[in-house]
Amino acid sequence: MNPIEPLIFEKSSPGRRCFSLPACDVPEKPISELLSPKMLRKQETKLPEVSEIDVVRHFTRISQMNFCVDTNFYPLGSCTMKYNPRINEDAARMEGFTKLHPYQPIEQCQGILKLLYNLEQMLRKISGMSAFTLQPAAGAHGELTGMLIIRAYMEKKGETRHKIIVPDSAHGTNPASAALCGYEVESIQSNTEGLVDIKKLKESFTRDTAALMITNPNTLGLFEKDILEICKIAHDAGGLVYCDGANMNALMGLALPGDMGVDILHLNLHKTFSTPHGGGGPGAGPIGVTEKLKPFLPVPRIEIKNTSTTEGSEKDKTNTYILNINYPDTIGRVRAFYGHVGMMIRAYTYLLSLGKEGVSKVGEYAVLNANYLRHKLEKYYNIPYGSTCMHEFVISAKKQKEKGASALDIAKKLLDYGFHAPTIYFPLIVEEAMMIEPTETESRETLDAFAAAMIQIAADIEQQPDTVRNTPQTTPIGRPDEVKAAREPKLRWEIGSRVG
Repeated sequence: MNPIEPLIFEKSSPGRRCFSLPACDVPEKPISELLSPKMLRKQETKLPEVSEIDVVRHFTRISQMNFCVDTNFYPLGSCTMKYNPRINEDAARMEGFTKLHPYQPIEQCQGILKLLYNLEQMLRKISGMSAFTLQPAAGAHGELTGMLIIRAYMEKKGETRHKIIVPDSAHGTNPASAALCGYEVESIQSNTEGLVDIKKLKESFTRDTAALMITNPNTLGLFEKDILEICKIAHDAGGLVYCDGANMNALMGLALPGDMGVDILHLNLHKTFSTPHGGGGPGAGPIGVTEKLKPFLPVPRIEIKNTSTTEGSEKDKTNTYILNINYPDTIGRVRAFYGHVGMMIRAYTYLLSLGKEGVSKVGEYAVLNANYLRHKLEKYYNIPYGSTCMHEFVISAKKQKEKGASALDIAKKLLDYGFHAPTIYFPLIVEEAMMIEPTETESRETLDAFAAAMIQIAADIEQQPDTVRNTPQTTPIGRPDEVKAAREPKLRWEIGSRVG
C-alpha cells in the first residue's frame, strides 16, 4: 500500500481522462470562433488529469477519514445528531422535485406547494403554534427572523423597547440574534436547580423589555418546570416569549410549547426532524407564531386559494395552492424563494414515516436514552444539576481535571474508542462541562459501549492521567497544535506515520 495519500493533483498524469468521447461527427471549429474574447481564459487551466477509478478511490479514502453519524456514535449535546433515514434521501431526490425551478408558474408547482403547506400544518400540530413559515435557513436564522417579528410587532403597537432577556442556560446563539436586531441583551443567572430564577426574572422584566428568549428544555437538559409562570411574567409586562426549539426532540408528541405560553418558536428540521446536519447540510429553521403575530410572518405565504367541487361532494374537492405576498405588516423575505426545500421534503417524509404514535415515541426514547446513560455515569463523573434529565444531560469533569486530565483530554480519548466527543465547555455555567445527547436512534448496546468507554477513561485518569492526555493514538491525525493547524493546514496524510 502506498504510505502516502497524495493530493489529487499529485496523482495527475498527462493525457489521462475520466471518460472518452466518440469522434466528432460535425465540422469542428476553434472555441475562439464560438465565444467572444472576453469569455476566453488567458491561460490554460491546471486541472488534474486522472482516471475515473483514481478519482473514486482518492475521494473515497478521504471520506473514510471523516467522522460522521453514519459510521459512529455522535452524542453531540444540544445538536441532536441522530440518524437520517435513507428513505428521506430517496424522496428528496425524486425527479419531480429535483427538476422544479423556483420561477416556474404556480400552476406547475402545485405538488411541492401542497407538500410545504402540509408540512406547516404538521409542525403546527406538533408545536401548538398557530402558523409557520418555512423560510429560515437555519436555527440562528430562525432566531433572527423571530427577533425581527418581535421588533415589527412592538413598532406596530407604537412601543419602543430596547431589551431582550436571555437566561444563561439558553442556547448560545440567542444573544447574537437579539443584538443583530439592535436589542440590548441582559443575561440572568440560573438558580441552584439550573432553571430560570423567577425572582431575578421578575426584577429584570420591565416595560423596556421586548421579549424573553428561553430554551426549554434548557442546555442543561432540564425542563423549565415554572414555564407557565415564566411566560405570565413576560406577558404581564407586555412582552413576548421566544422559545429556542433546538431541544424539541425531548418534547416531540409529549408537550406543546404553544400551550406553555410561547409566542414564537423555531424548530430545527436538521436536528429534530432527522434531515442532514452540519457537513451534511444545509439547515432549515422554521418558526411558528401565535395568532396575533401571524401578520408579521415573512412572505410569500402558502395558502389555499379556493375549493371547488365537480359534483358537490366533500371527496371531490380540489385545492389550489398559491404564494400570497399581500401582508402589509410582514417583515418581508428572509430567504430566497421558499428556503431550503430539499430539507423540507426530507422532514415531511420523516413525519409521514413516523405517524402520530411514532412522533411520541421519538420524545419518549430520547428522554429514556439520556436518563439511562446519565444513570450509568453518575458514579464516575459529577452531575451538578438535576436528578433526572430530558433528552440530554451535562456532566462536569472538574474532578478529573484535579487529577490531571481535562474535559478536552477526555474528548480526545473518546476518539480512540470510536466515539465522537460530546459538546465540551458548554454551557458555560458548568466547569469542565460535557453535554451528552444520545438521541432516540441509538441502541442500548451503543449506549453501554459509550458508558464503558467513559468509565474506563475515568479509571485511567485516576491511575495514569498521562495516558489520557496524550491522545488520540488510533486516528489518522493525532492532537495537533490547534492554532498552528488553523494557520498552517497539513493537506497530506501519511499512513503509518501520524500527524500531531
